[in-house]
Amino acid sequence: MTQHVYMIGTGTGIGNLSAGIYLIRDGKWSGKQITMYGLNTHGANDGNLVEEYTKEYRGPKLSNTKGFLAEGGRMLNEATYENLWDILRSVPSLDNPGQSVTDDILHFDHAHPTHDVARLMDKVNGLRINGKNDYEKMQFNMRDRSFLTKLMLMPEKDEEKLNDISIEEWFKTSPHIFTTNFWYMWETTFAFKKESSAMELRRYMNRMILEFSRINTLEGVTRTPYNQYESIILPMRKYLENSGVEFVNDTKVTAFDFADTPFRDDIIVTGLELENVDSGKKSKINVEKDDFIFDTNGAITDSASIGDIDTAIVENKEYAPSAALWKQATEHFYSLGHPDKFFNDRSQSEWMSFTVTTNNHFLLNQITRITQQEPGNALNTWVDSNNLLSIVVHHQPHFKAQKENETVFWGYAMFPRKKGDYVDKTFIEMTGREILSELIGHLNEVDGAADKIGDHLDQIWDSVVNVIPVYMPYASALFNRRAVGDRPAVVPKNSKNLAFISQFAEMPFDMVFTEQYSIRAAQVAVYKFLGIPSSKLTKLHHYEKDPKVIARATKKMFK
Repeated sequence: MTQHVYMIGTGTGIGNLSAGIYLIRDGKWSGKQITMYGLNTHGANDGNLVEEYTKEYRGPKLSNTKGFLAEGGRMLNEATYENLWDILRSVPSLDNPGQSVTDDILHFDHAHPTHDVARLMDKVNGLRINGKNDYEKMQFNMRDRSFLTKLMLMPEKDEEKLNDISIEEWFKTSPHIFTTNFWYMWETTFAFKKESSAMELRRYMNRMILEFSRINTLEGVTRTPYNQYESIILPMRKYLENSGVEFVNDTKVTAFDFADTPFRDDIIVTGLELENVDSGKKSKINVEKDDFIFDTNGAITDSASIGDIDTAIVENKEYAPSAALWKQATEHFYSLGHPDKFFNDRSQSEWMSFTVTTNNHFLLNQITRITQQEPGNALNTWVDSNNLLSIVVHHQPHFKAQKENETVFWGYAMFPRKKGDYVDKTFIEMTGREILSELIGHLNEVDGAADKIGDHLDQIWDSVVNVIPVYMPYASALFNRRAVGDRPAVVPKNSKNLAFISQFAEMPFDMVFTEQYSIRAAQVAVYKFLGIPSSKLTKLHHYEKDPKVIARATKKMFK
């Protein structure tokens, strides 16, 4: 009987897609041996017309389905996303025959390099581009430097010393660090909170040390030509479909069946229990002894809720479906981690995003004037906003279906339970219209022109097509405080056919909240099951050991 692989998870995300490509490319499998199950077609790398997106959304129906929506935006990195560029070199471009998706992205990025000049703003200084609050300055004191250096230099073997320790606790005798430009930039670039894991900050500081010296301009950010769904996920799906891979949508796996082995040592999946979420029909797959299961055991966009310009979100309080399946596995085997550490405390992980669509470029041009940078130049944060509000104005168009006259941009708030500065509601209670009003209030505050953006409200509102708020309870769950052992190994000890390929599987050195991590996990799982030597895994850079990189970072630390 022919071996088969079942890829399962909330959505058909980049980890599952990558595992399929590794099986075909490096394992020489036929695509017909691979089946992918998912509730949606994109995973966390989404982006679509609101009308198309809502066809997969199972929350309350929206009254306005015009415009575009992206739940999040992923900032890639050419220097440290080694597995991403490797896998996408095997995926043909959908737009440029003869090119790979890696070619598409890097050619676009090199032609449109990022250089942020309005990374941080506040009511007193406006853009922090001069004076004592110049965003080029990290603003550390010696105690900050000491504790940050101590964290970075901690050997990997000693990571357990950081078990369940938050960043705030690590810096408890140096709280000054949370008032620095460094912290404002770091937390909003990577979505950390003070409550987040010091263990993950340690990994980021080492893995991203090359970017530390240019964190203020984000010159290391690599952008895709369009949103990540169209630029990355669609070409990967097309490649796999053309290779014979079967995609089964609107279906979730509700439980594993495990073999009852002697002493319960071996992990062997013998069946998968399925449910079609539209019809409610249940079914079961018998998993043969030579088959493999690759599970995305946690998804940061699970249980998301969306609203529209005149509709606030209705919070979905459902426990993450992907984590519920993982939790069911832990009830059978003690060595598979602790999903509640990541999915049972929304206060550590929740934040909100919003996507704005307009039918002309007036608002875009106002933002460009105020921030002094062209669209596509990364990220702007209001450091004194109550919700810690940021926006990303993409290179236009950001969607292939976007009309020439349309503008689309994206933003997010790290603290959705706090009230706005200009709208007397918590962010989570705001409609899309109120969220945009909050943003315009902040833009107006830092607008140094005599003719301010706030003087043109009628013209702005006439142009607004839609504003889509999205509440994501688990957006930063992968940074939740954790201990060694809270995440399962990619291929757990004694597992004969079950692998975990997500941001919630454990691998050394690499950093979560990146496509790199999911793709690396997929490669590790495929190579382990197929007996491909680990020495053939894609080589990772170790910039934390490069004297020149360390010298630049040290110089930056003392600015």
